[in-house]
Amino acid sequence: MIQFYNTLTKKKESFKPIEENKVGLYTCGPTVYWFAHVGNLRTYIFEDILKRVLSYNGYSVKHVMNITDVGHLTSDSDSGEDKLEKGARQEKKTVWDVANFYTECFLKDLKLLNIGDPTVLVKATDTIKEQIELIQLLEKKGFTYIISDGVYFDTSKLEKYGRLWSEKEKTELRGRIEEVAEKKHPTDFALWKFSPKDEQRQMEWDAPWGVGFPGWHTECVVMSIENLGIPFDIHCGGIDHVSIHHTNEIAQAEAAYDKMMSNYWMHGEFLNVKEGKMSKSLGNITTISDLKNKGISPLAYRYQCLNTHYRQKMNFSDESIEFSQNTLEKLYERVSELKLAEKTVLSEKFDSYKNRFIDFINDDLNIPSALALSWEALKDKELTDYEKYSLLLEFDKIFGLRIADVDFNKKNYGEYILKTINEDGLPILSDKIDIIPSEVLEMIKNRVAIRNEKDWQTADELREKIKEKGWLIEDNDKQIIIKQIKKEDA
Repeated sequence: MIQFYNTLTKKKESFKPIEENKVGLYTCGPTVYWFAHVGNLRTYIFEDILKRVLSYNGYSVKHVMNITDVGHLTSDSDSGEDKLEKGARQEKKTVWDVANFYTECFLKDLKLLNIGDPTVLVKATDTIKEQIELIQLLEKKGFTYIISDGVYFDTSKLEKYGRLWSEKEKTELRGRIEEVAEKKHPTDFALWKFSPKDEQRQMEWDAPWGVGFPGWHTECVVMSIENLGIPFDIHCGGIDHVSIHHTNEIAQAEAAYDKMMSNYWMHGEFLNVKEGKMSKSLGNITTISDLKNKGISPLAYRYQCLNTHYRQKMNFSDESIEFSQNTLEKLYERVSELKLAEKTVLSEKFDSYKNRFIDFINDDLNIPSALALSWEALKDKELTDYEKYSLLLEFDKIFGLRIADVDFNKKNYGEYILKTINEDGLPILSDKIDIIPSEVLEMIKNRVAIRNEKDWQTADELREKIKEKGWLIEDNDKQIIIKQIKKEDA
């Protein structure tokens, strides 16, 4: 029996899917105008854990994730600029180029964190026709009105608007002052925004109400229901989506189809730093590239996230991530010792640990307790080394720390093989080199190309520059080995 905390009902509930042994899961994806920071990525790690737990329990999961490449304004109050348009202007690129670039960056971050791919990845700009049709349906049913800057949803027409809100939020949010003066009610929100008359937008479409672009909340309603039906099983996102974004998704779906959009709503808490919540607007973000450039493995961040329950705020600092890196290295070192153990019969004690693990993960994703259990097992003298290794492999189906790939030798730690060189003369990068800074990897690739041209002098000079960065190269025609060295030894 799996139990999840449902934001909709404000309590922990037994999970019952709509269709036996199948789960429809929708997770709000990124707005691709800038790099995702580790606070954003914590939510995707939580959702990956959720999917792994469902699969571990025998469910076939259809996971849909959106890419918001239009319509997300700089203010949640339906004012300000479109984040993509603003980003494109700052970078002097097209909106499409900006969206494609940061989408690829986001997907690379997911791989570095060992987060599985969604079953369906859909862009907002691929569903404009369907979004217009949804707004037309809402208009036909009397839930819309038009003002100078767009088509709005009239929240007063929906009796149960604000289903996700607590009693405190019902008072605070209904009384907030919005920046769009013409709105009938403070909580009304944009379905379709008209293109500004004094500004040339790169992303705009013809619609019955005028040229413009869809509202952010409308996009997710369409992309989820088009792929999963209504209702579907689980809708996830960050805790910041509860008060406005997910509230307005539910409103549109209920008004249009007279049904609750999703049966279970799950939300991951904030990542905090000394200044408070980590956010792009506060300028206190850390990215995966930042971690790599400091010699921190992305999986060390995943490990850190495992230590805090997804519904609790998590504190992030240089000290905390370095501690997680050191702890993960100790785990890998122990794994390398255990994997050499001879096979033994699995005991009742082994089964007991496995059953306790299942109880933890099925109790609203109690991963911190499950992780603590793995360290308890490593210290248990009644378990054989083979049993300990087997348990870690089993637990890692949820943790996602790539335990099966570990080949950790403390004496030679810092050595990373870049595998064979491909037909283009560039190294095929191994999953185990994710802490090598991108700048160093680029220098290595350039050096391979230079060696292919048999310019040995330039190749040697570049090798010395790489060494100055703290990395020593040993290579031949088939593989490259790069070792991390102390800079004072360089």
